[in-house]
Amino acid sequence: MKSPAFYVRPVANVVAIFLIFVCSASAQPQTPLKPTLPGAAAGHIVIFRPGTPPAARALSVRQAGGSVRFNYNIVDAVAVELLNPNAVAALQQDSSVTAIIPDRPMYAIQLPTDPEAAITARATRQTIPAGVRRVGVPTSTSNGSGIGVAIVDTGIDFGHRDLAPSSQSFSAVGTSCQDDHGHGTHVSGIVAALNNTVDVVGVAPNAKLYCVKVLNALGSGSDASIMAGLDWVFTNSSLVVPAIRVVNMSLGRPGTLDDNPALRASVQSLYNAGIVVVVAAGNDSNSEVSQEVPATYPEVFAVASTTAVNGSNSCFLLQGSILADTASYFTTDGRFDQPTKIGVTISVPGEDQENVSLFCGVTSVGILSTKLGGGTTRL
Repeated sequence: MKSPAFYVRPVANVVAIFLIFVCSASAQPQTPLKPTLPGAAAGHIVIFRPGTPPAARALSVRQAGGSVRFNYNIVDAVAVELLNPNAVAALQQDSSVTAIIPDRPMYAIQLPTDPEAAITARATRQTIPAGVRRVGVPTSTSNGSGIGVAIVDTGIDFGHRDLAPSSQSFSAVGTSCQDDHGHGTHVSGIVAALNNTVDVVGVAPNAKLYCVKVLNALGSGSDASIMAGLDWVFTNSSLVVPAIRVVNMSLGRPGTLDDNPALRASVQSLYNAGIVVVVAAGNDSNSEVSQEVPATYPEVFAVASTTAVNGSNSCFLLQGSILADTASYFTTDGRFDQPTKIGVTISVPGEDQENVSLFCGVTSVGILSTKLGGGTTRL
């Protein structure tokens, strides 16, 4: 779902991952929840000439009176605390500096408050969600074995009985990768909840999850924290077992292709390393992919949905995204189930049941997945 700034969407990234490794994917609609947003990000990203050593970057910032937050390996840039005008002026005179840009904020969606949309269950037996059945799991032999998936999100609940994340993790917003928001845990279950007789089954139950926490307990972060997470993936992808082959980012913000060259360069580095980066195309039918970051980047899989009628676009489709049908609960002739008028939209990650009784009048039933603290919930 989309917030006015950076939106994170539990139904926005992983079936698409397995366009490549399991089957097919697609994306997401609904009326977005819009949290109250804090002010502008209190920091800057300073981009240096290619080849500028990390130590030299840090020295330049200190000499200008700034303080380094992140000094990246994946790109020639540093994230710094908010610079005063004198520090900005000093860095602008530095011949090694090519750009100084604001560190733009990113936000997760609010958790639902509707009791019907947030039913919590402690299942006595395992449930296979509709979206998982659709791609053939758990009967398919394409179950994610040998594939590492980095969940770049709010963290993962390491104590959840239906998740088995790697102990190798990274947090850009504190010292722990433990989820303190819930979104990352939900996404993780959609991707790789275990096929273990309890709770739910993920799209790739044998994949190994790597926690990359870039959003805090309020579900907020910034370009800088996202870049820090991608930097960790880039540095460690081939050092962990199994290697990280997929990055899942159920997040995004309004923006343009070149509003943060360092963020795009980070994604490009992963792409060039053979790592698939899957993101939500966005949930606003009035916004195109070209207006959403990082969905606008050519190096990512940006995923959106179609209707079940003749392969036509749904009212939530964004131009430039990958399409997959929303026909999971539809008959083969494209009509939804009559008396319930419930259809299904596939998302990245996962699949969402929708009330489609009115044209573009979509009401989410939610995706059943793992819940922070144990059990399952629909988001």
